Amino acid sequence: MTNQPTPVVLRGGTVLTVDAAHTVLPGHDVLVVGETIAAVGPGLAVPDGTVEIDAGGGIVMPGMIDTHRHMWQTAMRGYGADWTLTQYFVWNYLEWGKVFRPEDVYAGNLLSAIEAIDAGVTTTVDWSHGLQTPEHADAAVDALAAVPGRFVLAYGNIQDAPANWTASPGFRDFVTRRFPGGRGDDVLGFQLAFDVTGDPAFPEKAAFEAARELGVPVTTHAGVWGATGDDGIRLMHEHGFMTPETVYVHGASLSPDSYHRIAATGGSVAVATESEQSAGQGYPPTWVLRAYGIPVSLSMDTSVWWSADLFSAMRATLGADRSREHLEAHATGETVTHSSLRAAQVVEWATRGGARALGREDRLGSVEPGKLADLVLIKNEHSPVMFPLLHPHGHVAFQAQRGDVHTVLVNGRIVKTGHRLVDVDLAAARHAVERTVEHLRAQLGEEAWEKGMNPDIPETKVLDNPYTYTDYRSTSTHERRQEQR
Repeated sequence: MTNQPTPVVLRGGTVLTVDAAHTVLPGHDVLVVGETIAAVGPGLAVPDGTVEIDAGGGIVMPGMIDTHRHMWQTAMRGYGADWTLTQYFVWNYLEWGKVFRPEDVYAGNLLSAIEAIDAGVTTTVDWSHGLQTPEHADAAVDALAAVPGRFVLAYGNIQDAPANWTASPGFRDFVTRRFPGGRGDDVLGFQLAFDVTGDPAFPEKAAFEAARELGVPVTTHAGVWGATGDDGIRLMHEHGFMTPETVYVHGASLSPDSYHRIAATGGSVAVATESEQSAGQGYPPTWVLRAYGIPVSLSMDTSVWWSADLFSAMRATLGADRSREHLEAHATGETVTHSSLRAAQVVEWATRGGARALGREDRLGSVEPGKLADLVLIKNEHSPVMFPLLHPHGHVAFQAQRGDVHTVLVNGRIVKTGHRLVDVDLAAARHAVERTVEHLRAQLGEEAWEKGMNPDIPETKVLDNPYTYTDYRSTSTHERRQEQR
């Protein structure tokens, strides 16, 4: 990615700094020189030739950061709208995820990456667990490199045991070729993505050792009802694999013991509220994470179900957290008179919280001089929803939407302005996705294709464990179901 050739100034906006004090600066300018924020203040003097963007009547905020998105699935946008988590597992893990070719991963990643920057998500973690071969992984990286955003490839392969694919020559060759420094760089980072089933044999141990050898963080789905739970957390902790860099995705349906372990080892949780409340990983856990002091970031999971923007994630998170607070109060005959979770907090989770989870809080996540210039201007002169602007954090969390994203900068470069993407070939992405849909539809056949969107009630209740490399079944869910029969 090349630097913006000229400085940029966003003039006269309401600046949400998302600093430690949640400072709001009405009528301020933000000057960008090169890759960084040079100054924030009213009426700034700027270098000759600076590109000036009128931010008056709008909100300037840090670029949003999504810490968990299965980008490869984006070509199937909305296909699983009526799925449960079980149906998602069956379709992607056991049946049709296997027929995705490298070019299909490329198409999904390309569309998802474009969609991210269009919605003001300047950094996205590609939780890429469809990388069946190194060719699939190369395709994923090629797509990310084609879009002027900031990304982290979280390498995974749901079709094989983590111990197998992390030890394979093809994987090691891929890392050497595409991430010779191990973690990548500011624009494209690297993590390992795999889950821990809780099998007492701990078959994932070798994958953690591989991550330690490579010097890269692990991101893992934890607290997913029936799939990953307390047994996996305990194994990670007992073997010393829980670190401050570890990102636990969802973090629902866990015991106090597990939350204590996460808090004590300094990890963070990537909450995907829309996913948890609809698919069934567990009740969105922000209420309990706050109680244990566990850092939170936001994510949207997959476009197979939901809209890939963090405006909807912020809104859903506030709603779910407050709903639980009200229900608990009502159960004891009380009334909530003071909301514990505030709009400013979820805006922080969508920005600075993501930077913290990725170990980049020193460079990303807030509008402060010296930080990298990942910025979003929310402004829409053609929308009646953009005025009056009274409560800026609340406006972002409850009123704004992706169509209000006027300008986006990544690394100081304008990638969207005037509500239009810059130097992005949307037609090429459309054609790539159309070819993928044609391929998948042909592989499934018309009957299976239609049935996939309209799933029947299964004759038997599956799955306790969707992972094919172990027969382990969680006692917390499997035995409970046996008792109910």
